[in-house]
Parts: sequence; structure tokens; C-alpha cells
Amino acid sequence: MDIVVTGGRGTTGRWVVDRLASDHSVTVLDRSNPEQGRPGVDYRALDLTETGATLDVITELRPDVVVHWAAIPVAGTRPGVDVYRNNTLAAHGVLTAAGRVGARVVQASSDGAYGFFFAEETPLPDAVPITEAHPLRPEDPYGLSKVVTEEIGATVARRDGVSVASIRPSWIQAPGEYPCRDPEYVDDFGAGAGNFWSYVDARDVAEMVAAALDADLEGHEAFNCVARDNALGRPLRELLAAEYGRVPERFDVEGDASVYSTAKAADLLDWTPEHSWRDAAEESVPTPTV
Repeated sequence: MDIVVTGGRGTTGRWVVDRLASDHSVTVLDRSNPEQGRPGVDYRALDLTETGATLDVITELRPDVVVHWAAIPVAGTRPGVDVYRNNTLAAHGVLTAAGRVGARVVQASSDGAYGFFFAEETPLPDAVPITEAHPLRPEDPYGLSKVVTEEIGATVARRDGVSVASIRPSWIQAPGEYPCRDPEYVDDFGAGAGNFWSYVDARDVAEMVAAALDADLEGHEAFNCVARDNALGRPLRELLAAEYGRVPERFDVEGDASVYSTAKAADLLDWTPEHSWRDAAEESVPTPTV
């Protein structure tokens, strides 16, 4: 397949590119070109918020699939209006172009769309595990930008008849780094309460992207993308009760499992997470250079 990956030089995007480039023809669209990129990968320097230029490049390339991974990745790193503007404008231009050329789309959303992590006071979920059907209630520009990005995906899928998969990772960790296992995080369980101590390995994210390429999807579908366990290795019920004083009435997980369900991804994508902090936190894996 011919694949365009936006944001392919980013912290997680490079893992996605590295995974896809061994099996497919990949062109990376990012703000700048590398001095020496991954062999066999083409690069185009582009500001994806420039809609006209984005339409021109994707129309010229006419890929089979567009993997839209470019975004300002976290709230608080830039003024909120910049985060919202960048993420929504880029998504609108990229996905509109993909629809026009009939390219399927896999895009980065976030568990931030649910509205837990950046809320002024983190609310408990309606039920545990959290499925993709849980209401999206963001209070911040980043989470809102991801809700809008998913709605853009649904619009393009309806209008142009292409499938759009929106992936919702939770705190992506690079093997051998794993800030979710830093002592100050582990010793203060309240530090991770905003996303209920969830995380995912970058390699599992890349594998979900690859799985979505091969899946027979229709319309727009969202998928939680998390590790099986929580980052503290403690029973989730115990953690929620200690932090919030109670647990949701509908609670159906055991032990140290993640708060998020990945059953939908297992069913529709044949994807399950392979990596846990127990092995990956100290693992020595070279970071892809793209």
C-alpha cells in the first residue's frame, strides 16, 4: 500500500513509520525534513494547517491510506487556542483531502477526549471498564480538539464513503523510558489519577495502526489503545477507592487491569496489547530515526 503518515517525525509518529515502512511505501508529511531519514521513506515538509497546500500534496500523492498522527500532543504545552486551532485545522485539511482521493484514514485521537485527565476535578467514569461508548465530556482545548477531530472523521466517512479509525491512546511510553514508572509517580498514586493510571507502549500503538490498515471497517470507529494493566500494578478498585472514596456502581475489572476496555479493538482489529511496564520499562530498544 501507498501510505501517507502525517507527523511521522514526532515522538510516537516515528514508531508508526518504523512499523509501516517495512511492509508499505510510506511518505511522511511533517513541518521539516530530516537530515537523514529512514531509508526507503519519502519526506515532504508541510504546514498541515495550510489547507490548500495539504490538499495539493495529498491529491498529488493519491495514497491508499492516510495515517494522520500530527498534532500538538498535550494540553498545557501551548496556549489552549493554539492547541485547538492547530489540531482541528490540520485534521480537517488532511481528512478532507483523504476523502477526496478515496483514501482510508487511521488517525490519532486520545483518551483526553473522554474529559477525565484535564478536568478541573477528575470525575469518576460512569462505569468501569471504560468503553468507547462512554460519553465524551472534555473541559479543555486539547480534549475538545480530539472530539472535533473524531467528528471530522465521522463526517468524511459519511460523505466520501471511506473508513476512518480513530485511535485513543493513553499516555504513550517509549520502551526503556516509561515515565509512568518514575519513583515520584509510583510513590504518589494521586499523580496518575487523572487518567486512572493507564498507559500504553509506543510499539503497541504502532501495531494498532497496522491492524487498522488491514481491518474491514465501515464508517467511523474509535478504539481505546492501552496496556492490559495499570501503571502501578495495584488493584484498580483499591486505587479508585483510595483516591475518590468510592468506585463506580458498575465495576467489572479484576486485579490491576486497566480502567479502559480494549475488547472492541480485539474484536474488530484483532489487536491486543503485548507490552507491560514490567518488562518494557527497562527494555533496551533503539528509538526509530525518522
